[in-house]
Amino acid sequence: MPAVPIHDDEIRATVGQVRRLVAAQCPQWADLPVTPLPDELEGTDHVLFRIGNELVARMPKIAWAVDQADSDARWLPLLVSHLPVRIPVPLHVGEPGAGYPWRWTVVPWVVGSTPPRLGCDDVLLARDVAAFVRALHGVDPAGGPFKPPGSRGSALLHADEGVRRVLPRLAGHDDGFDVTAAEAAWDACLAAPDWDRDPVWIHGDLQPGNLITDCGRLAAVIDFGALGVGDPAPDVAPALWTFTGAAREAYREAIGYDDATWRRACGWALAPSLTGIDYYRHTFPRMAEHGRRMVRAVIAELA
Repeated sequence: MPAVPIHDDEIRATVGQVRRLVAAQCPQWADLPVTPLPDELEGTDHVLFRIGNELVARMPKIAWAVDQADSDARWLPLLVSHLPVRIPVPLHVGEPGAGYPWRWTVVPWVVGSTPPRLGCDDVLLARDVAAFVRALHGVDPAGGPFKPPGSRGSALLHADEGVRRVLPRLAGHDDGFDVTAAEAAWDACLAAPDWDRDPVWIHGDLQPGNLITDCGRLAAVIDFGALGVGDPAPDVAPALWTFTGAAREAYREAIGYDDATWRRACGWALAPSLTGIDYYRHTFPRMAEHGRRMVRAVIAELA
């Protein structure tokens, strides 16, 4: 368990709780060992536990993530046949119990590795991820859950209040970028026209930790917590989140959207990075550093 919780109001499942939940609800796996994943593999909203060698339990640790179990169970089975790589279709949706308050899932464990967290100049991988995104965006969005205001895939303007609120706080720190330049970049992103075509399915969080590779090629995409139907721009943002150099240009070219969508993508790289630097500065330094890199990249891109 990390020495400092990422969030003030975390609820972290324990090994003992997961063992009891599996024994009570999934007796077919009751004899398998339960082991926590290393801290460096943990993200912002779930605690993960291996169940034997082929399964992983995903246990929400913060209230904003509690709907993901039901979302994954409803939508991922409908999307999987349209996509070129594996996605974590739940094998079981668990109920609260053993002192743990929320629904949770068991999904297959995918063997592989993740790209470097601070950027990857791998043209083949960039094209693989772009192919995944194009396939996802091509799935019929009818009936899919629309992205609510303020979430990735909604109008970028809804993120403006949070960005403006955090800029003065960032000005009191040296994060390796000019806050005035960051604000100018944000203004340029906001000036881009909104998406005015049909909404598309988006993953919304194609950062390195959510990409599983095997021998350098994309094998799986995980963590669909931002899944929904909306503006494709957040799925263009991995050009900045995930790739550098020639791979960034390869991704942008392969994804194929217009300049307005690219500027909104820059906004969806910039907004959560600015707020994340402030939020995670002391509790999740790795995430804060990723945010600093994103801000510098967007400033350079829009200068």
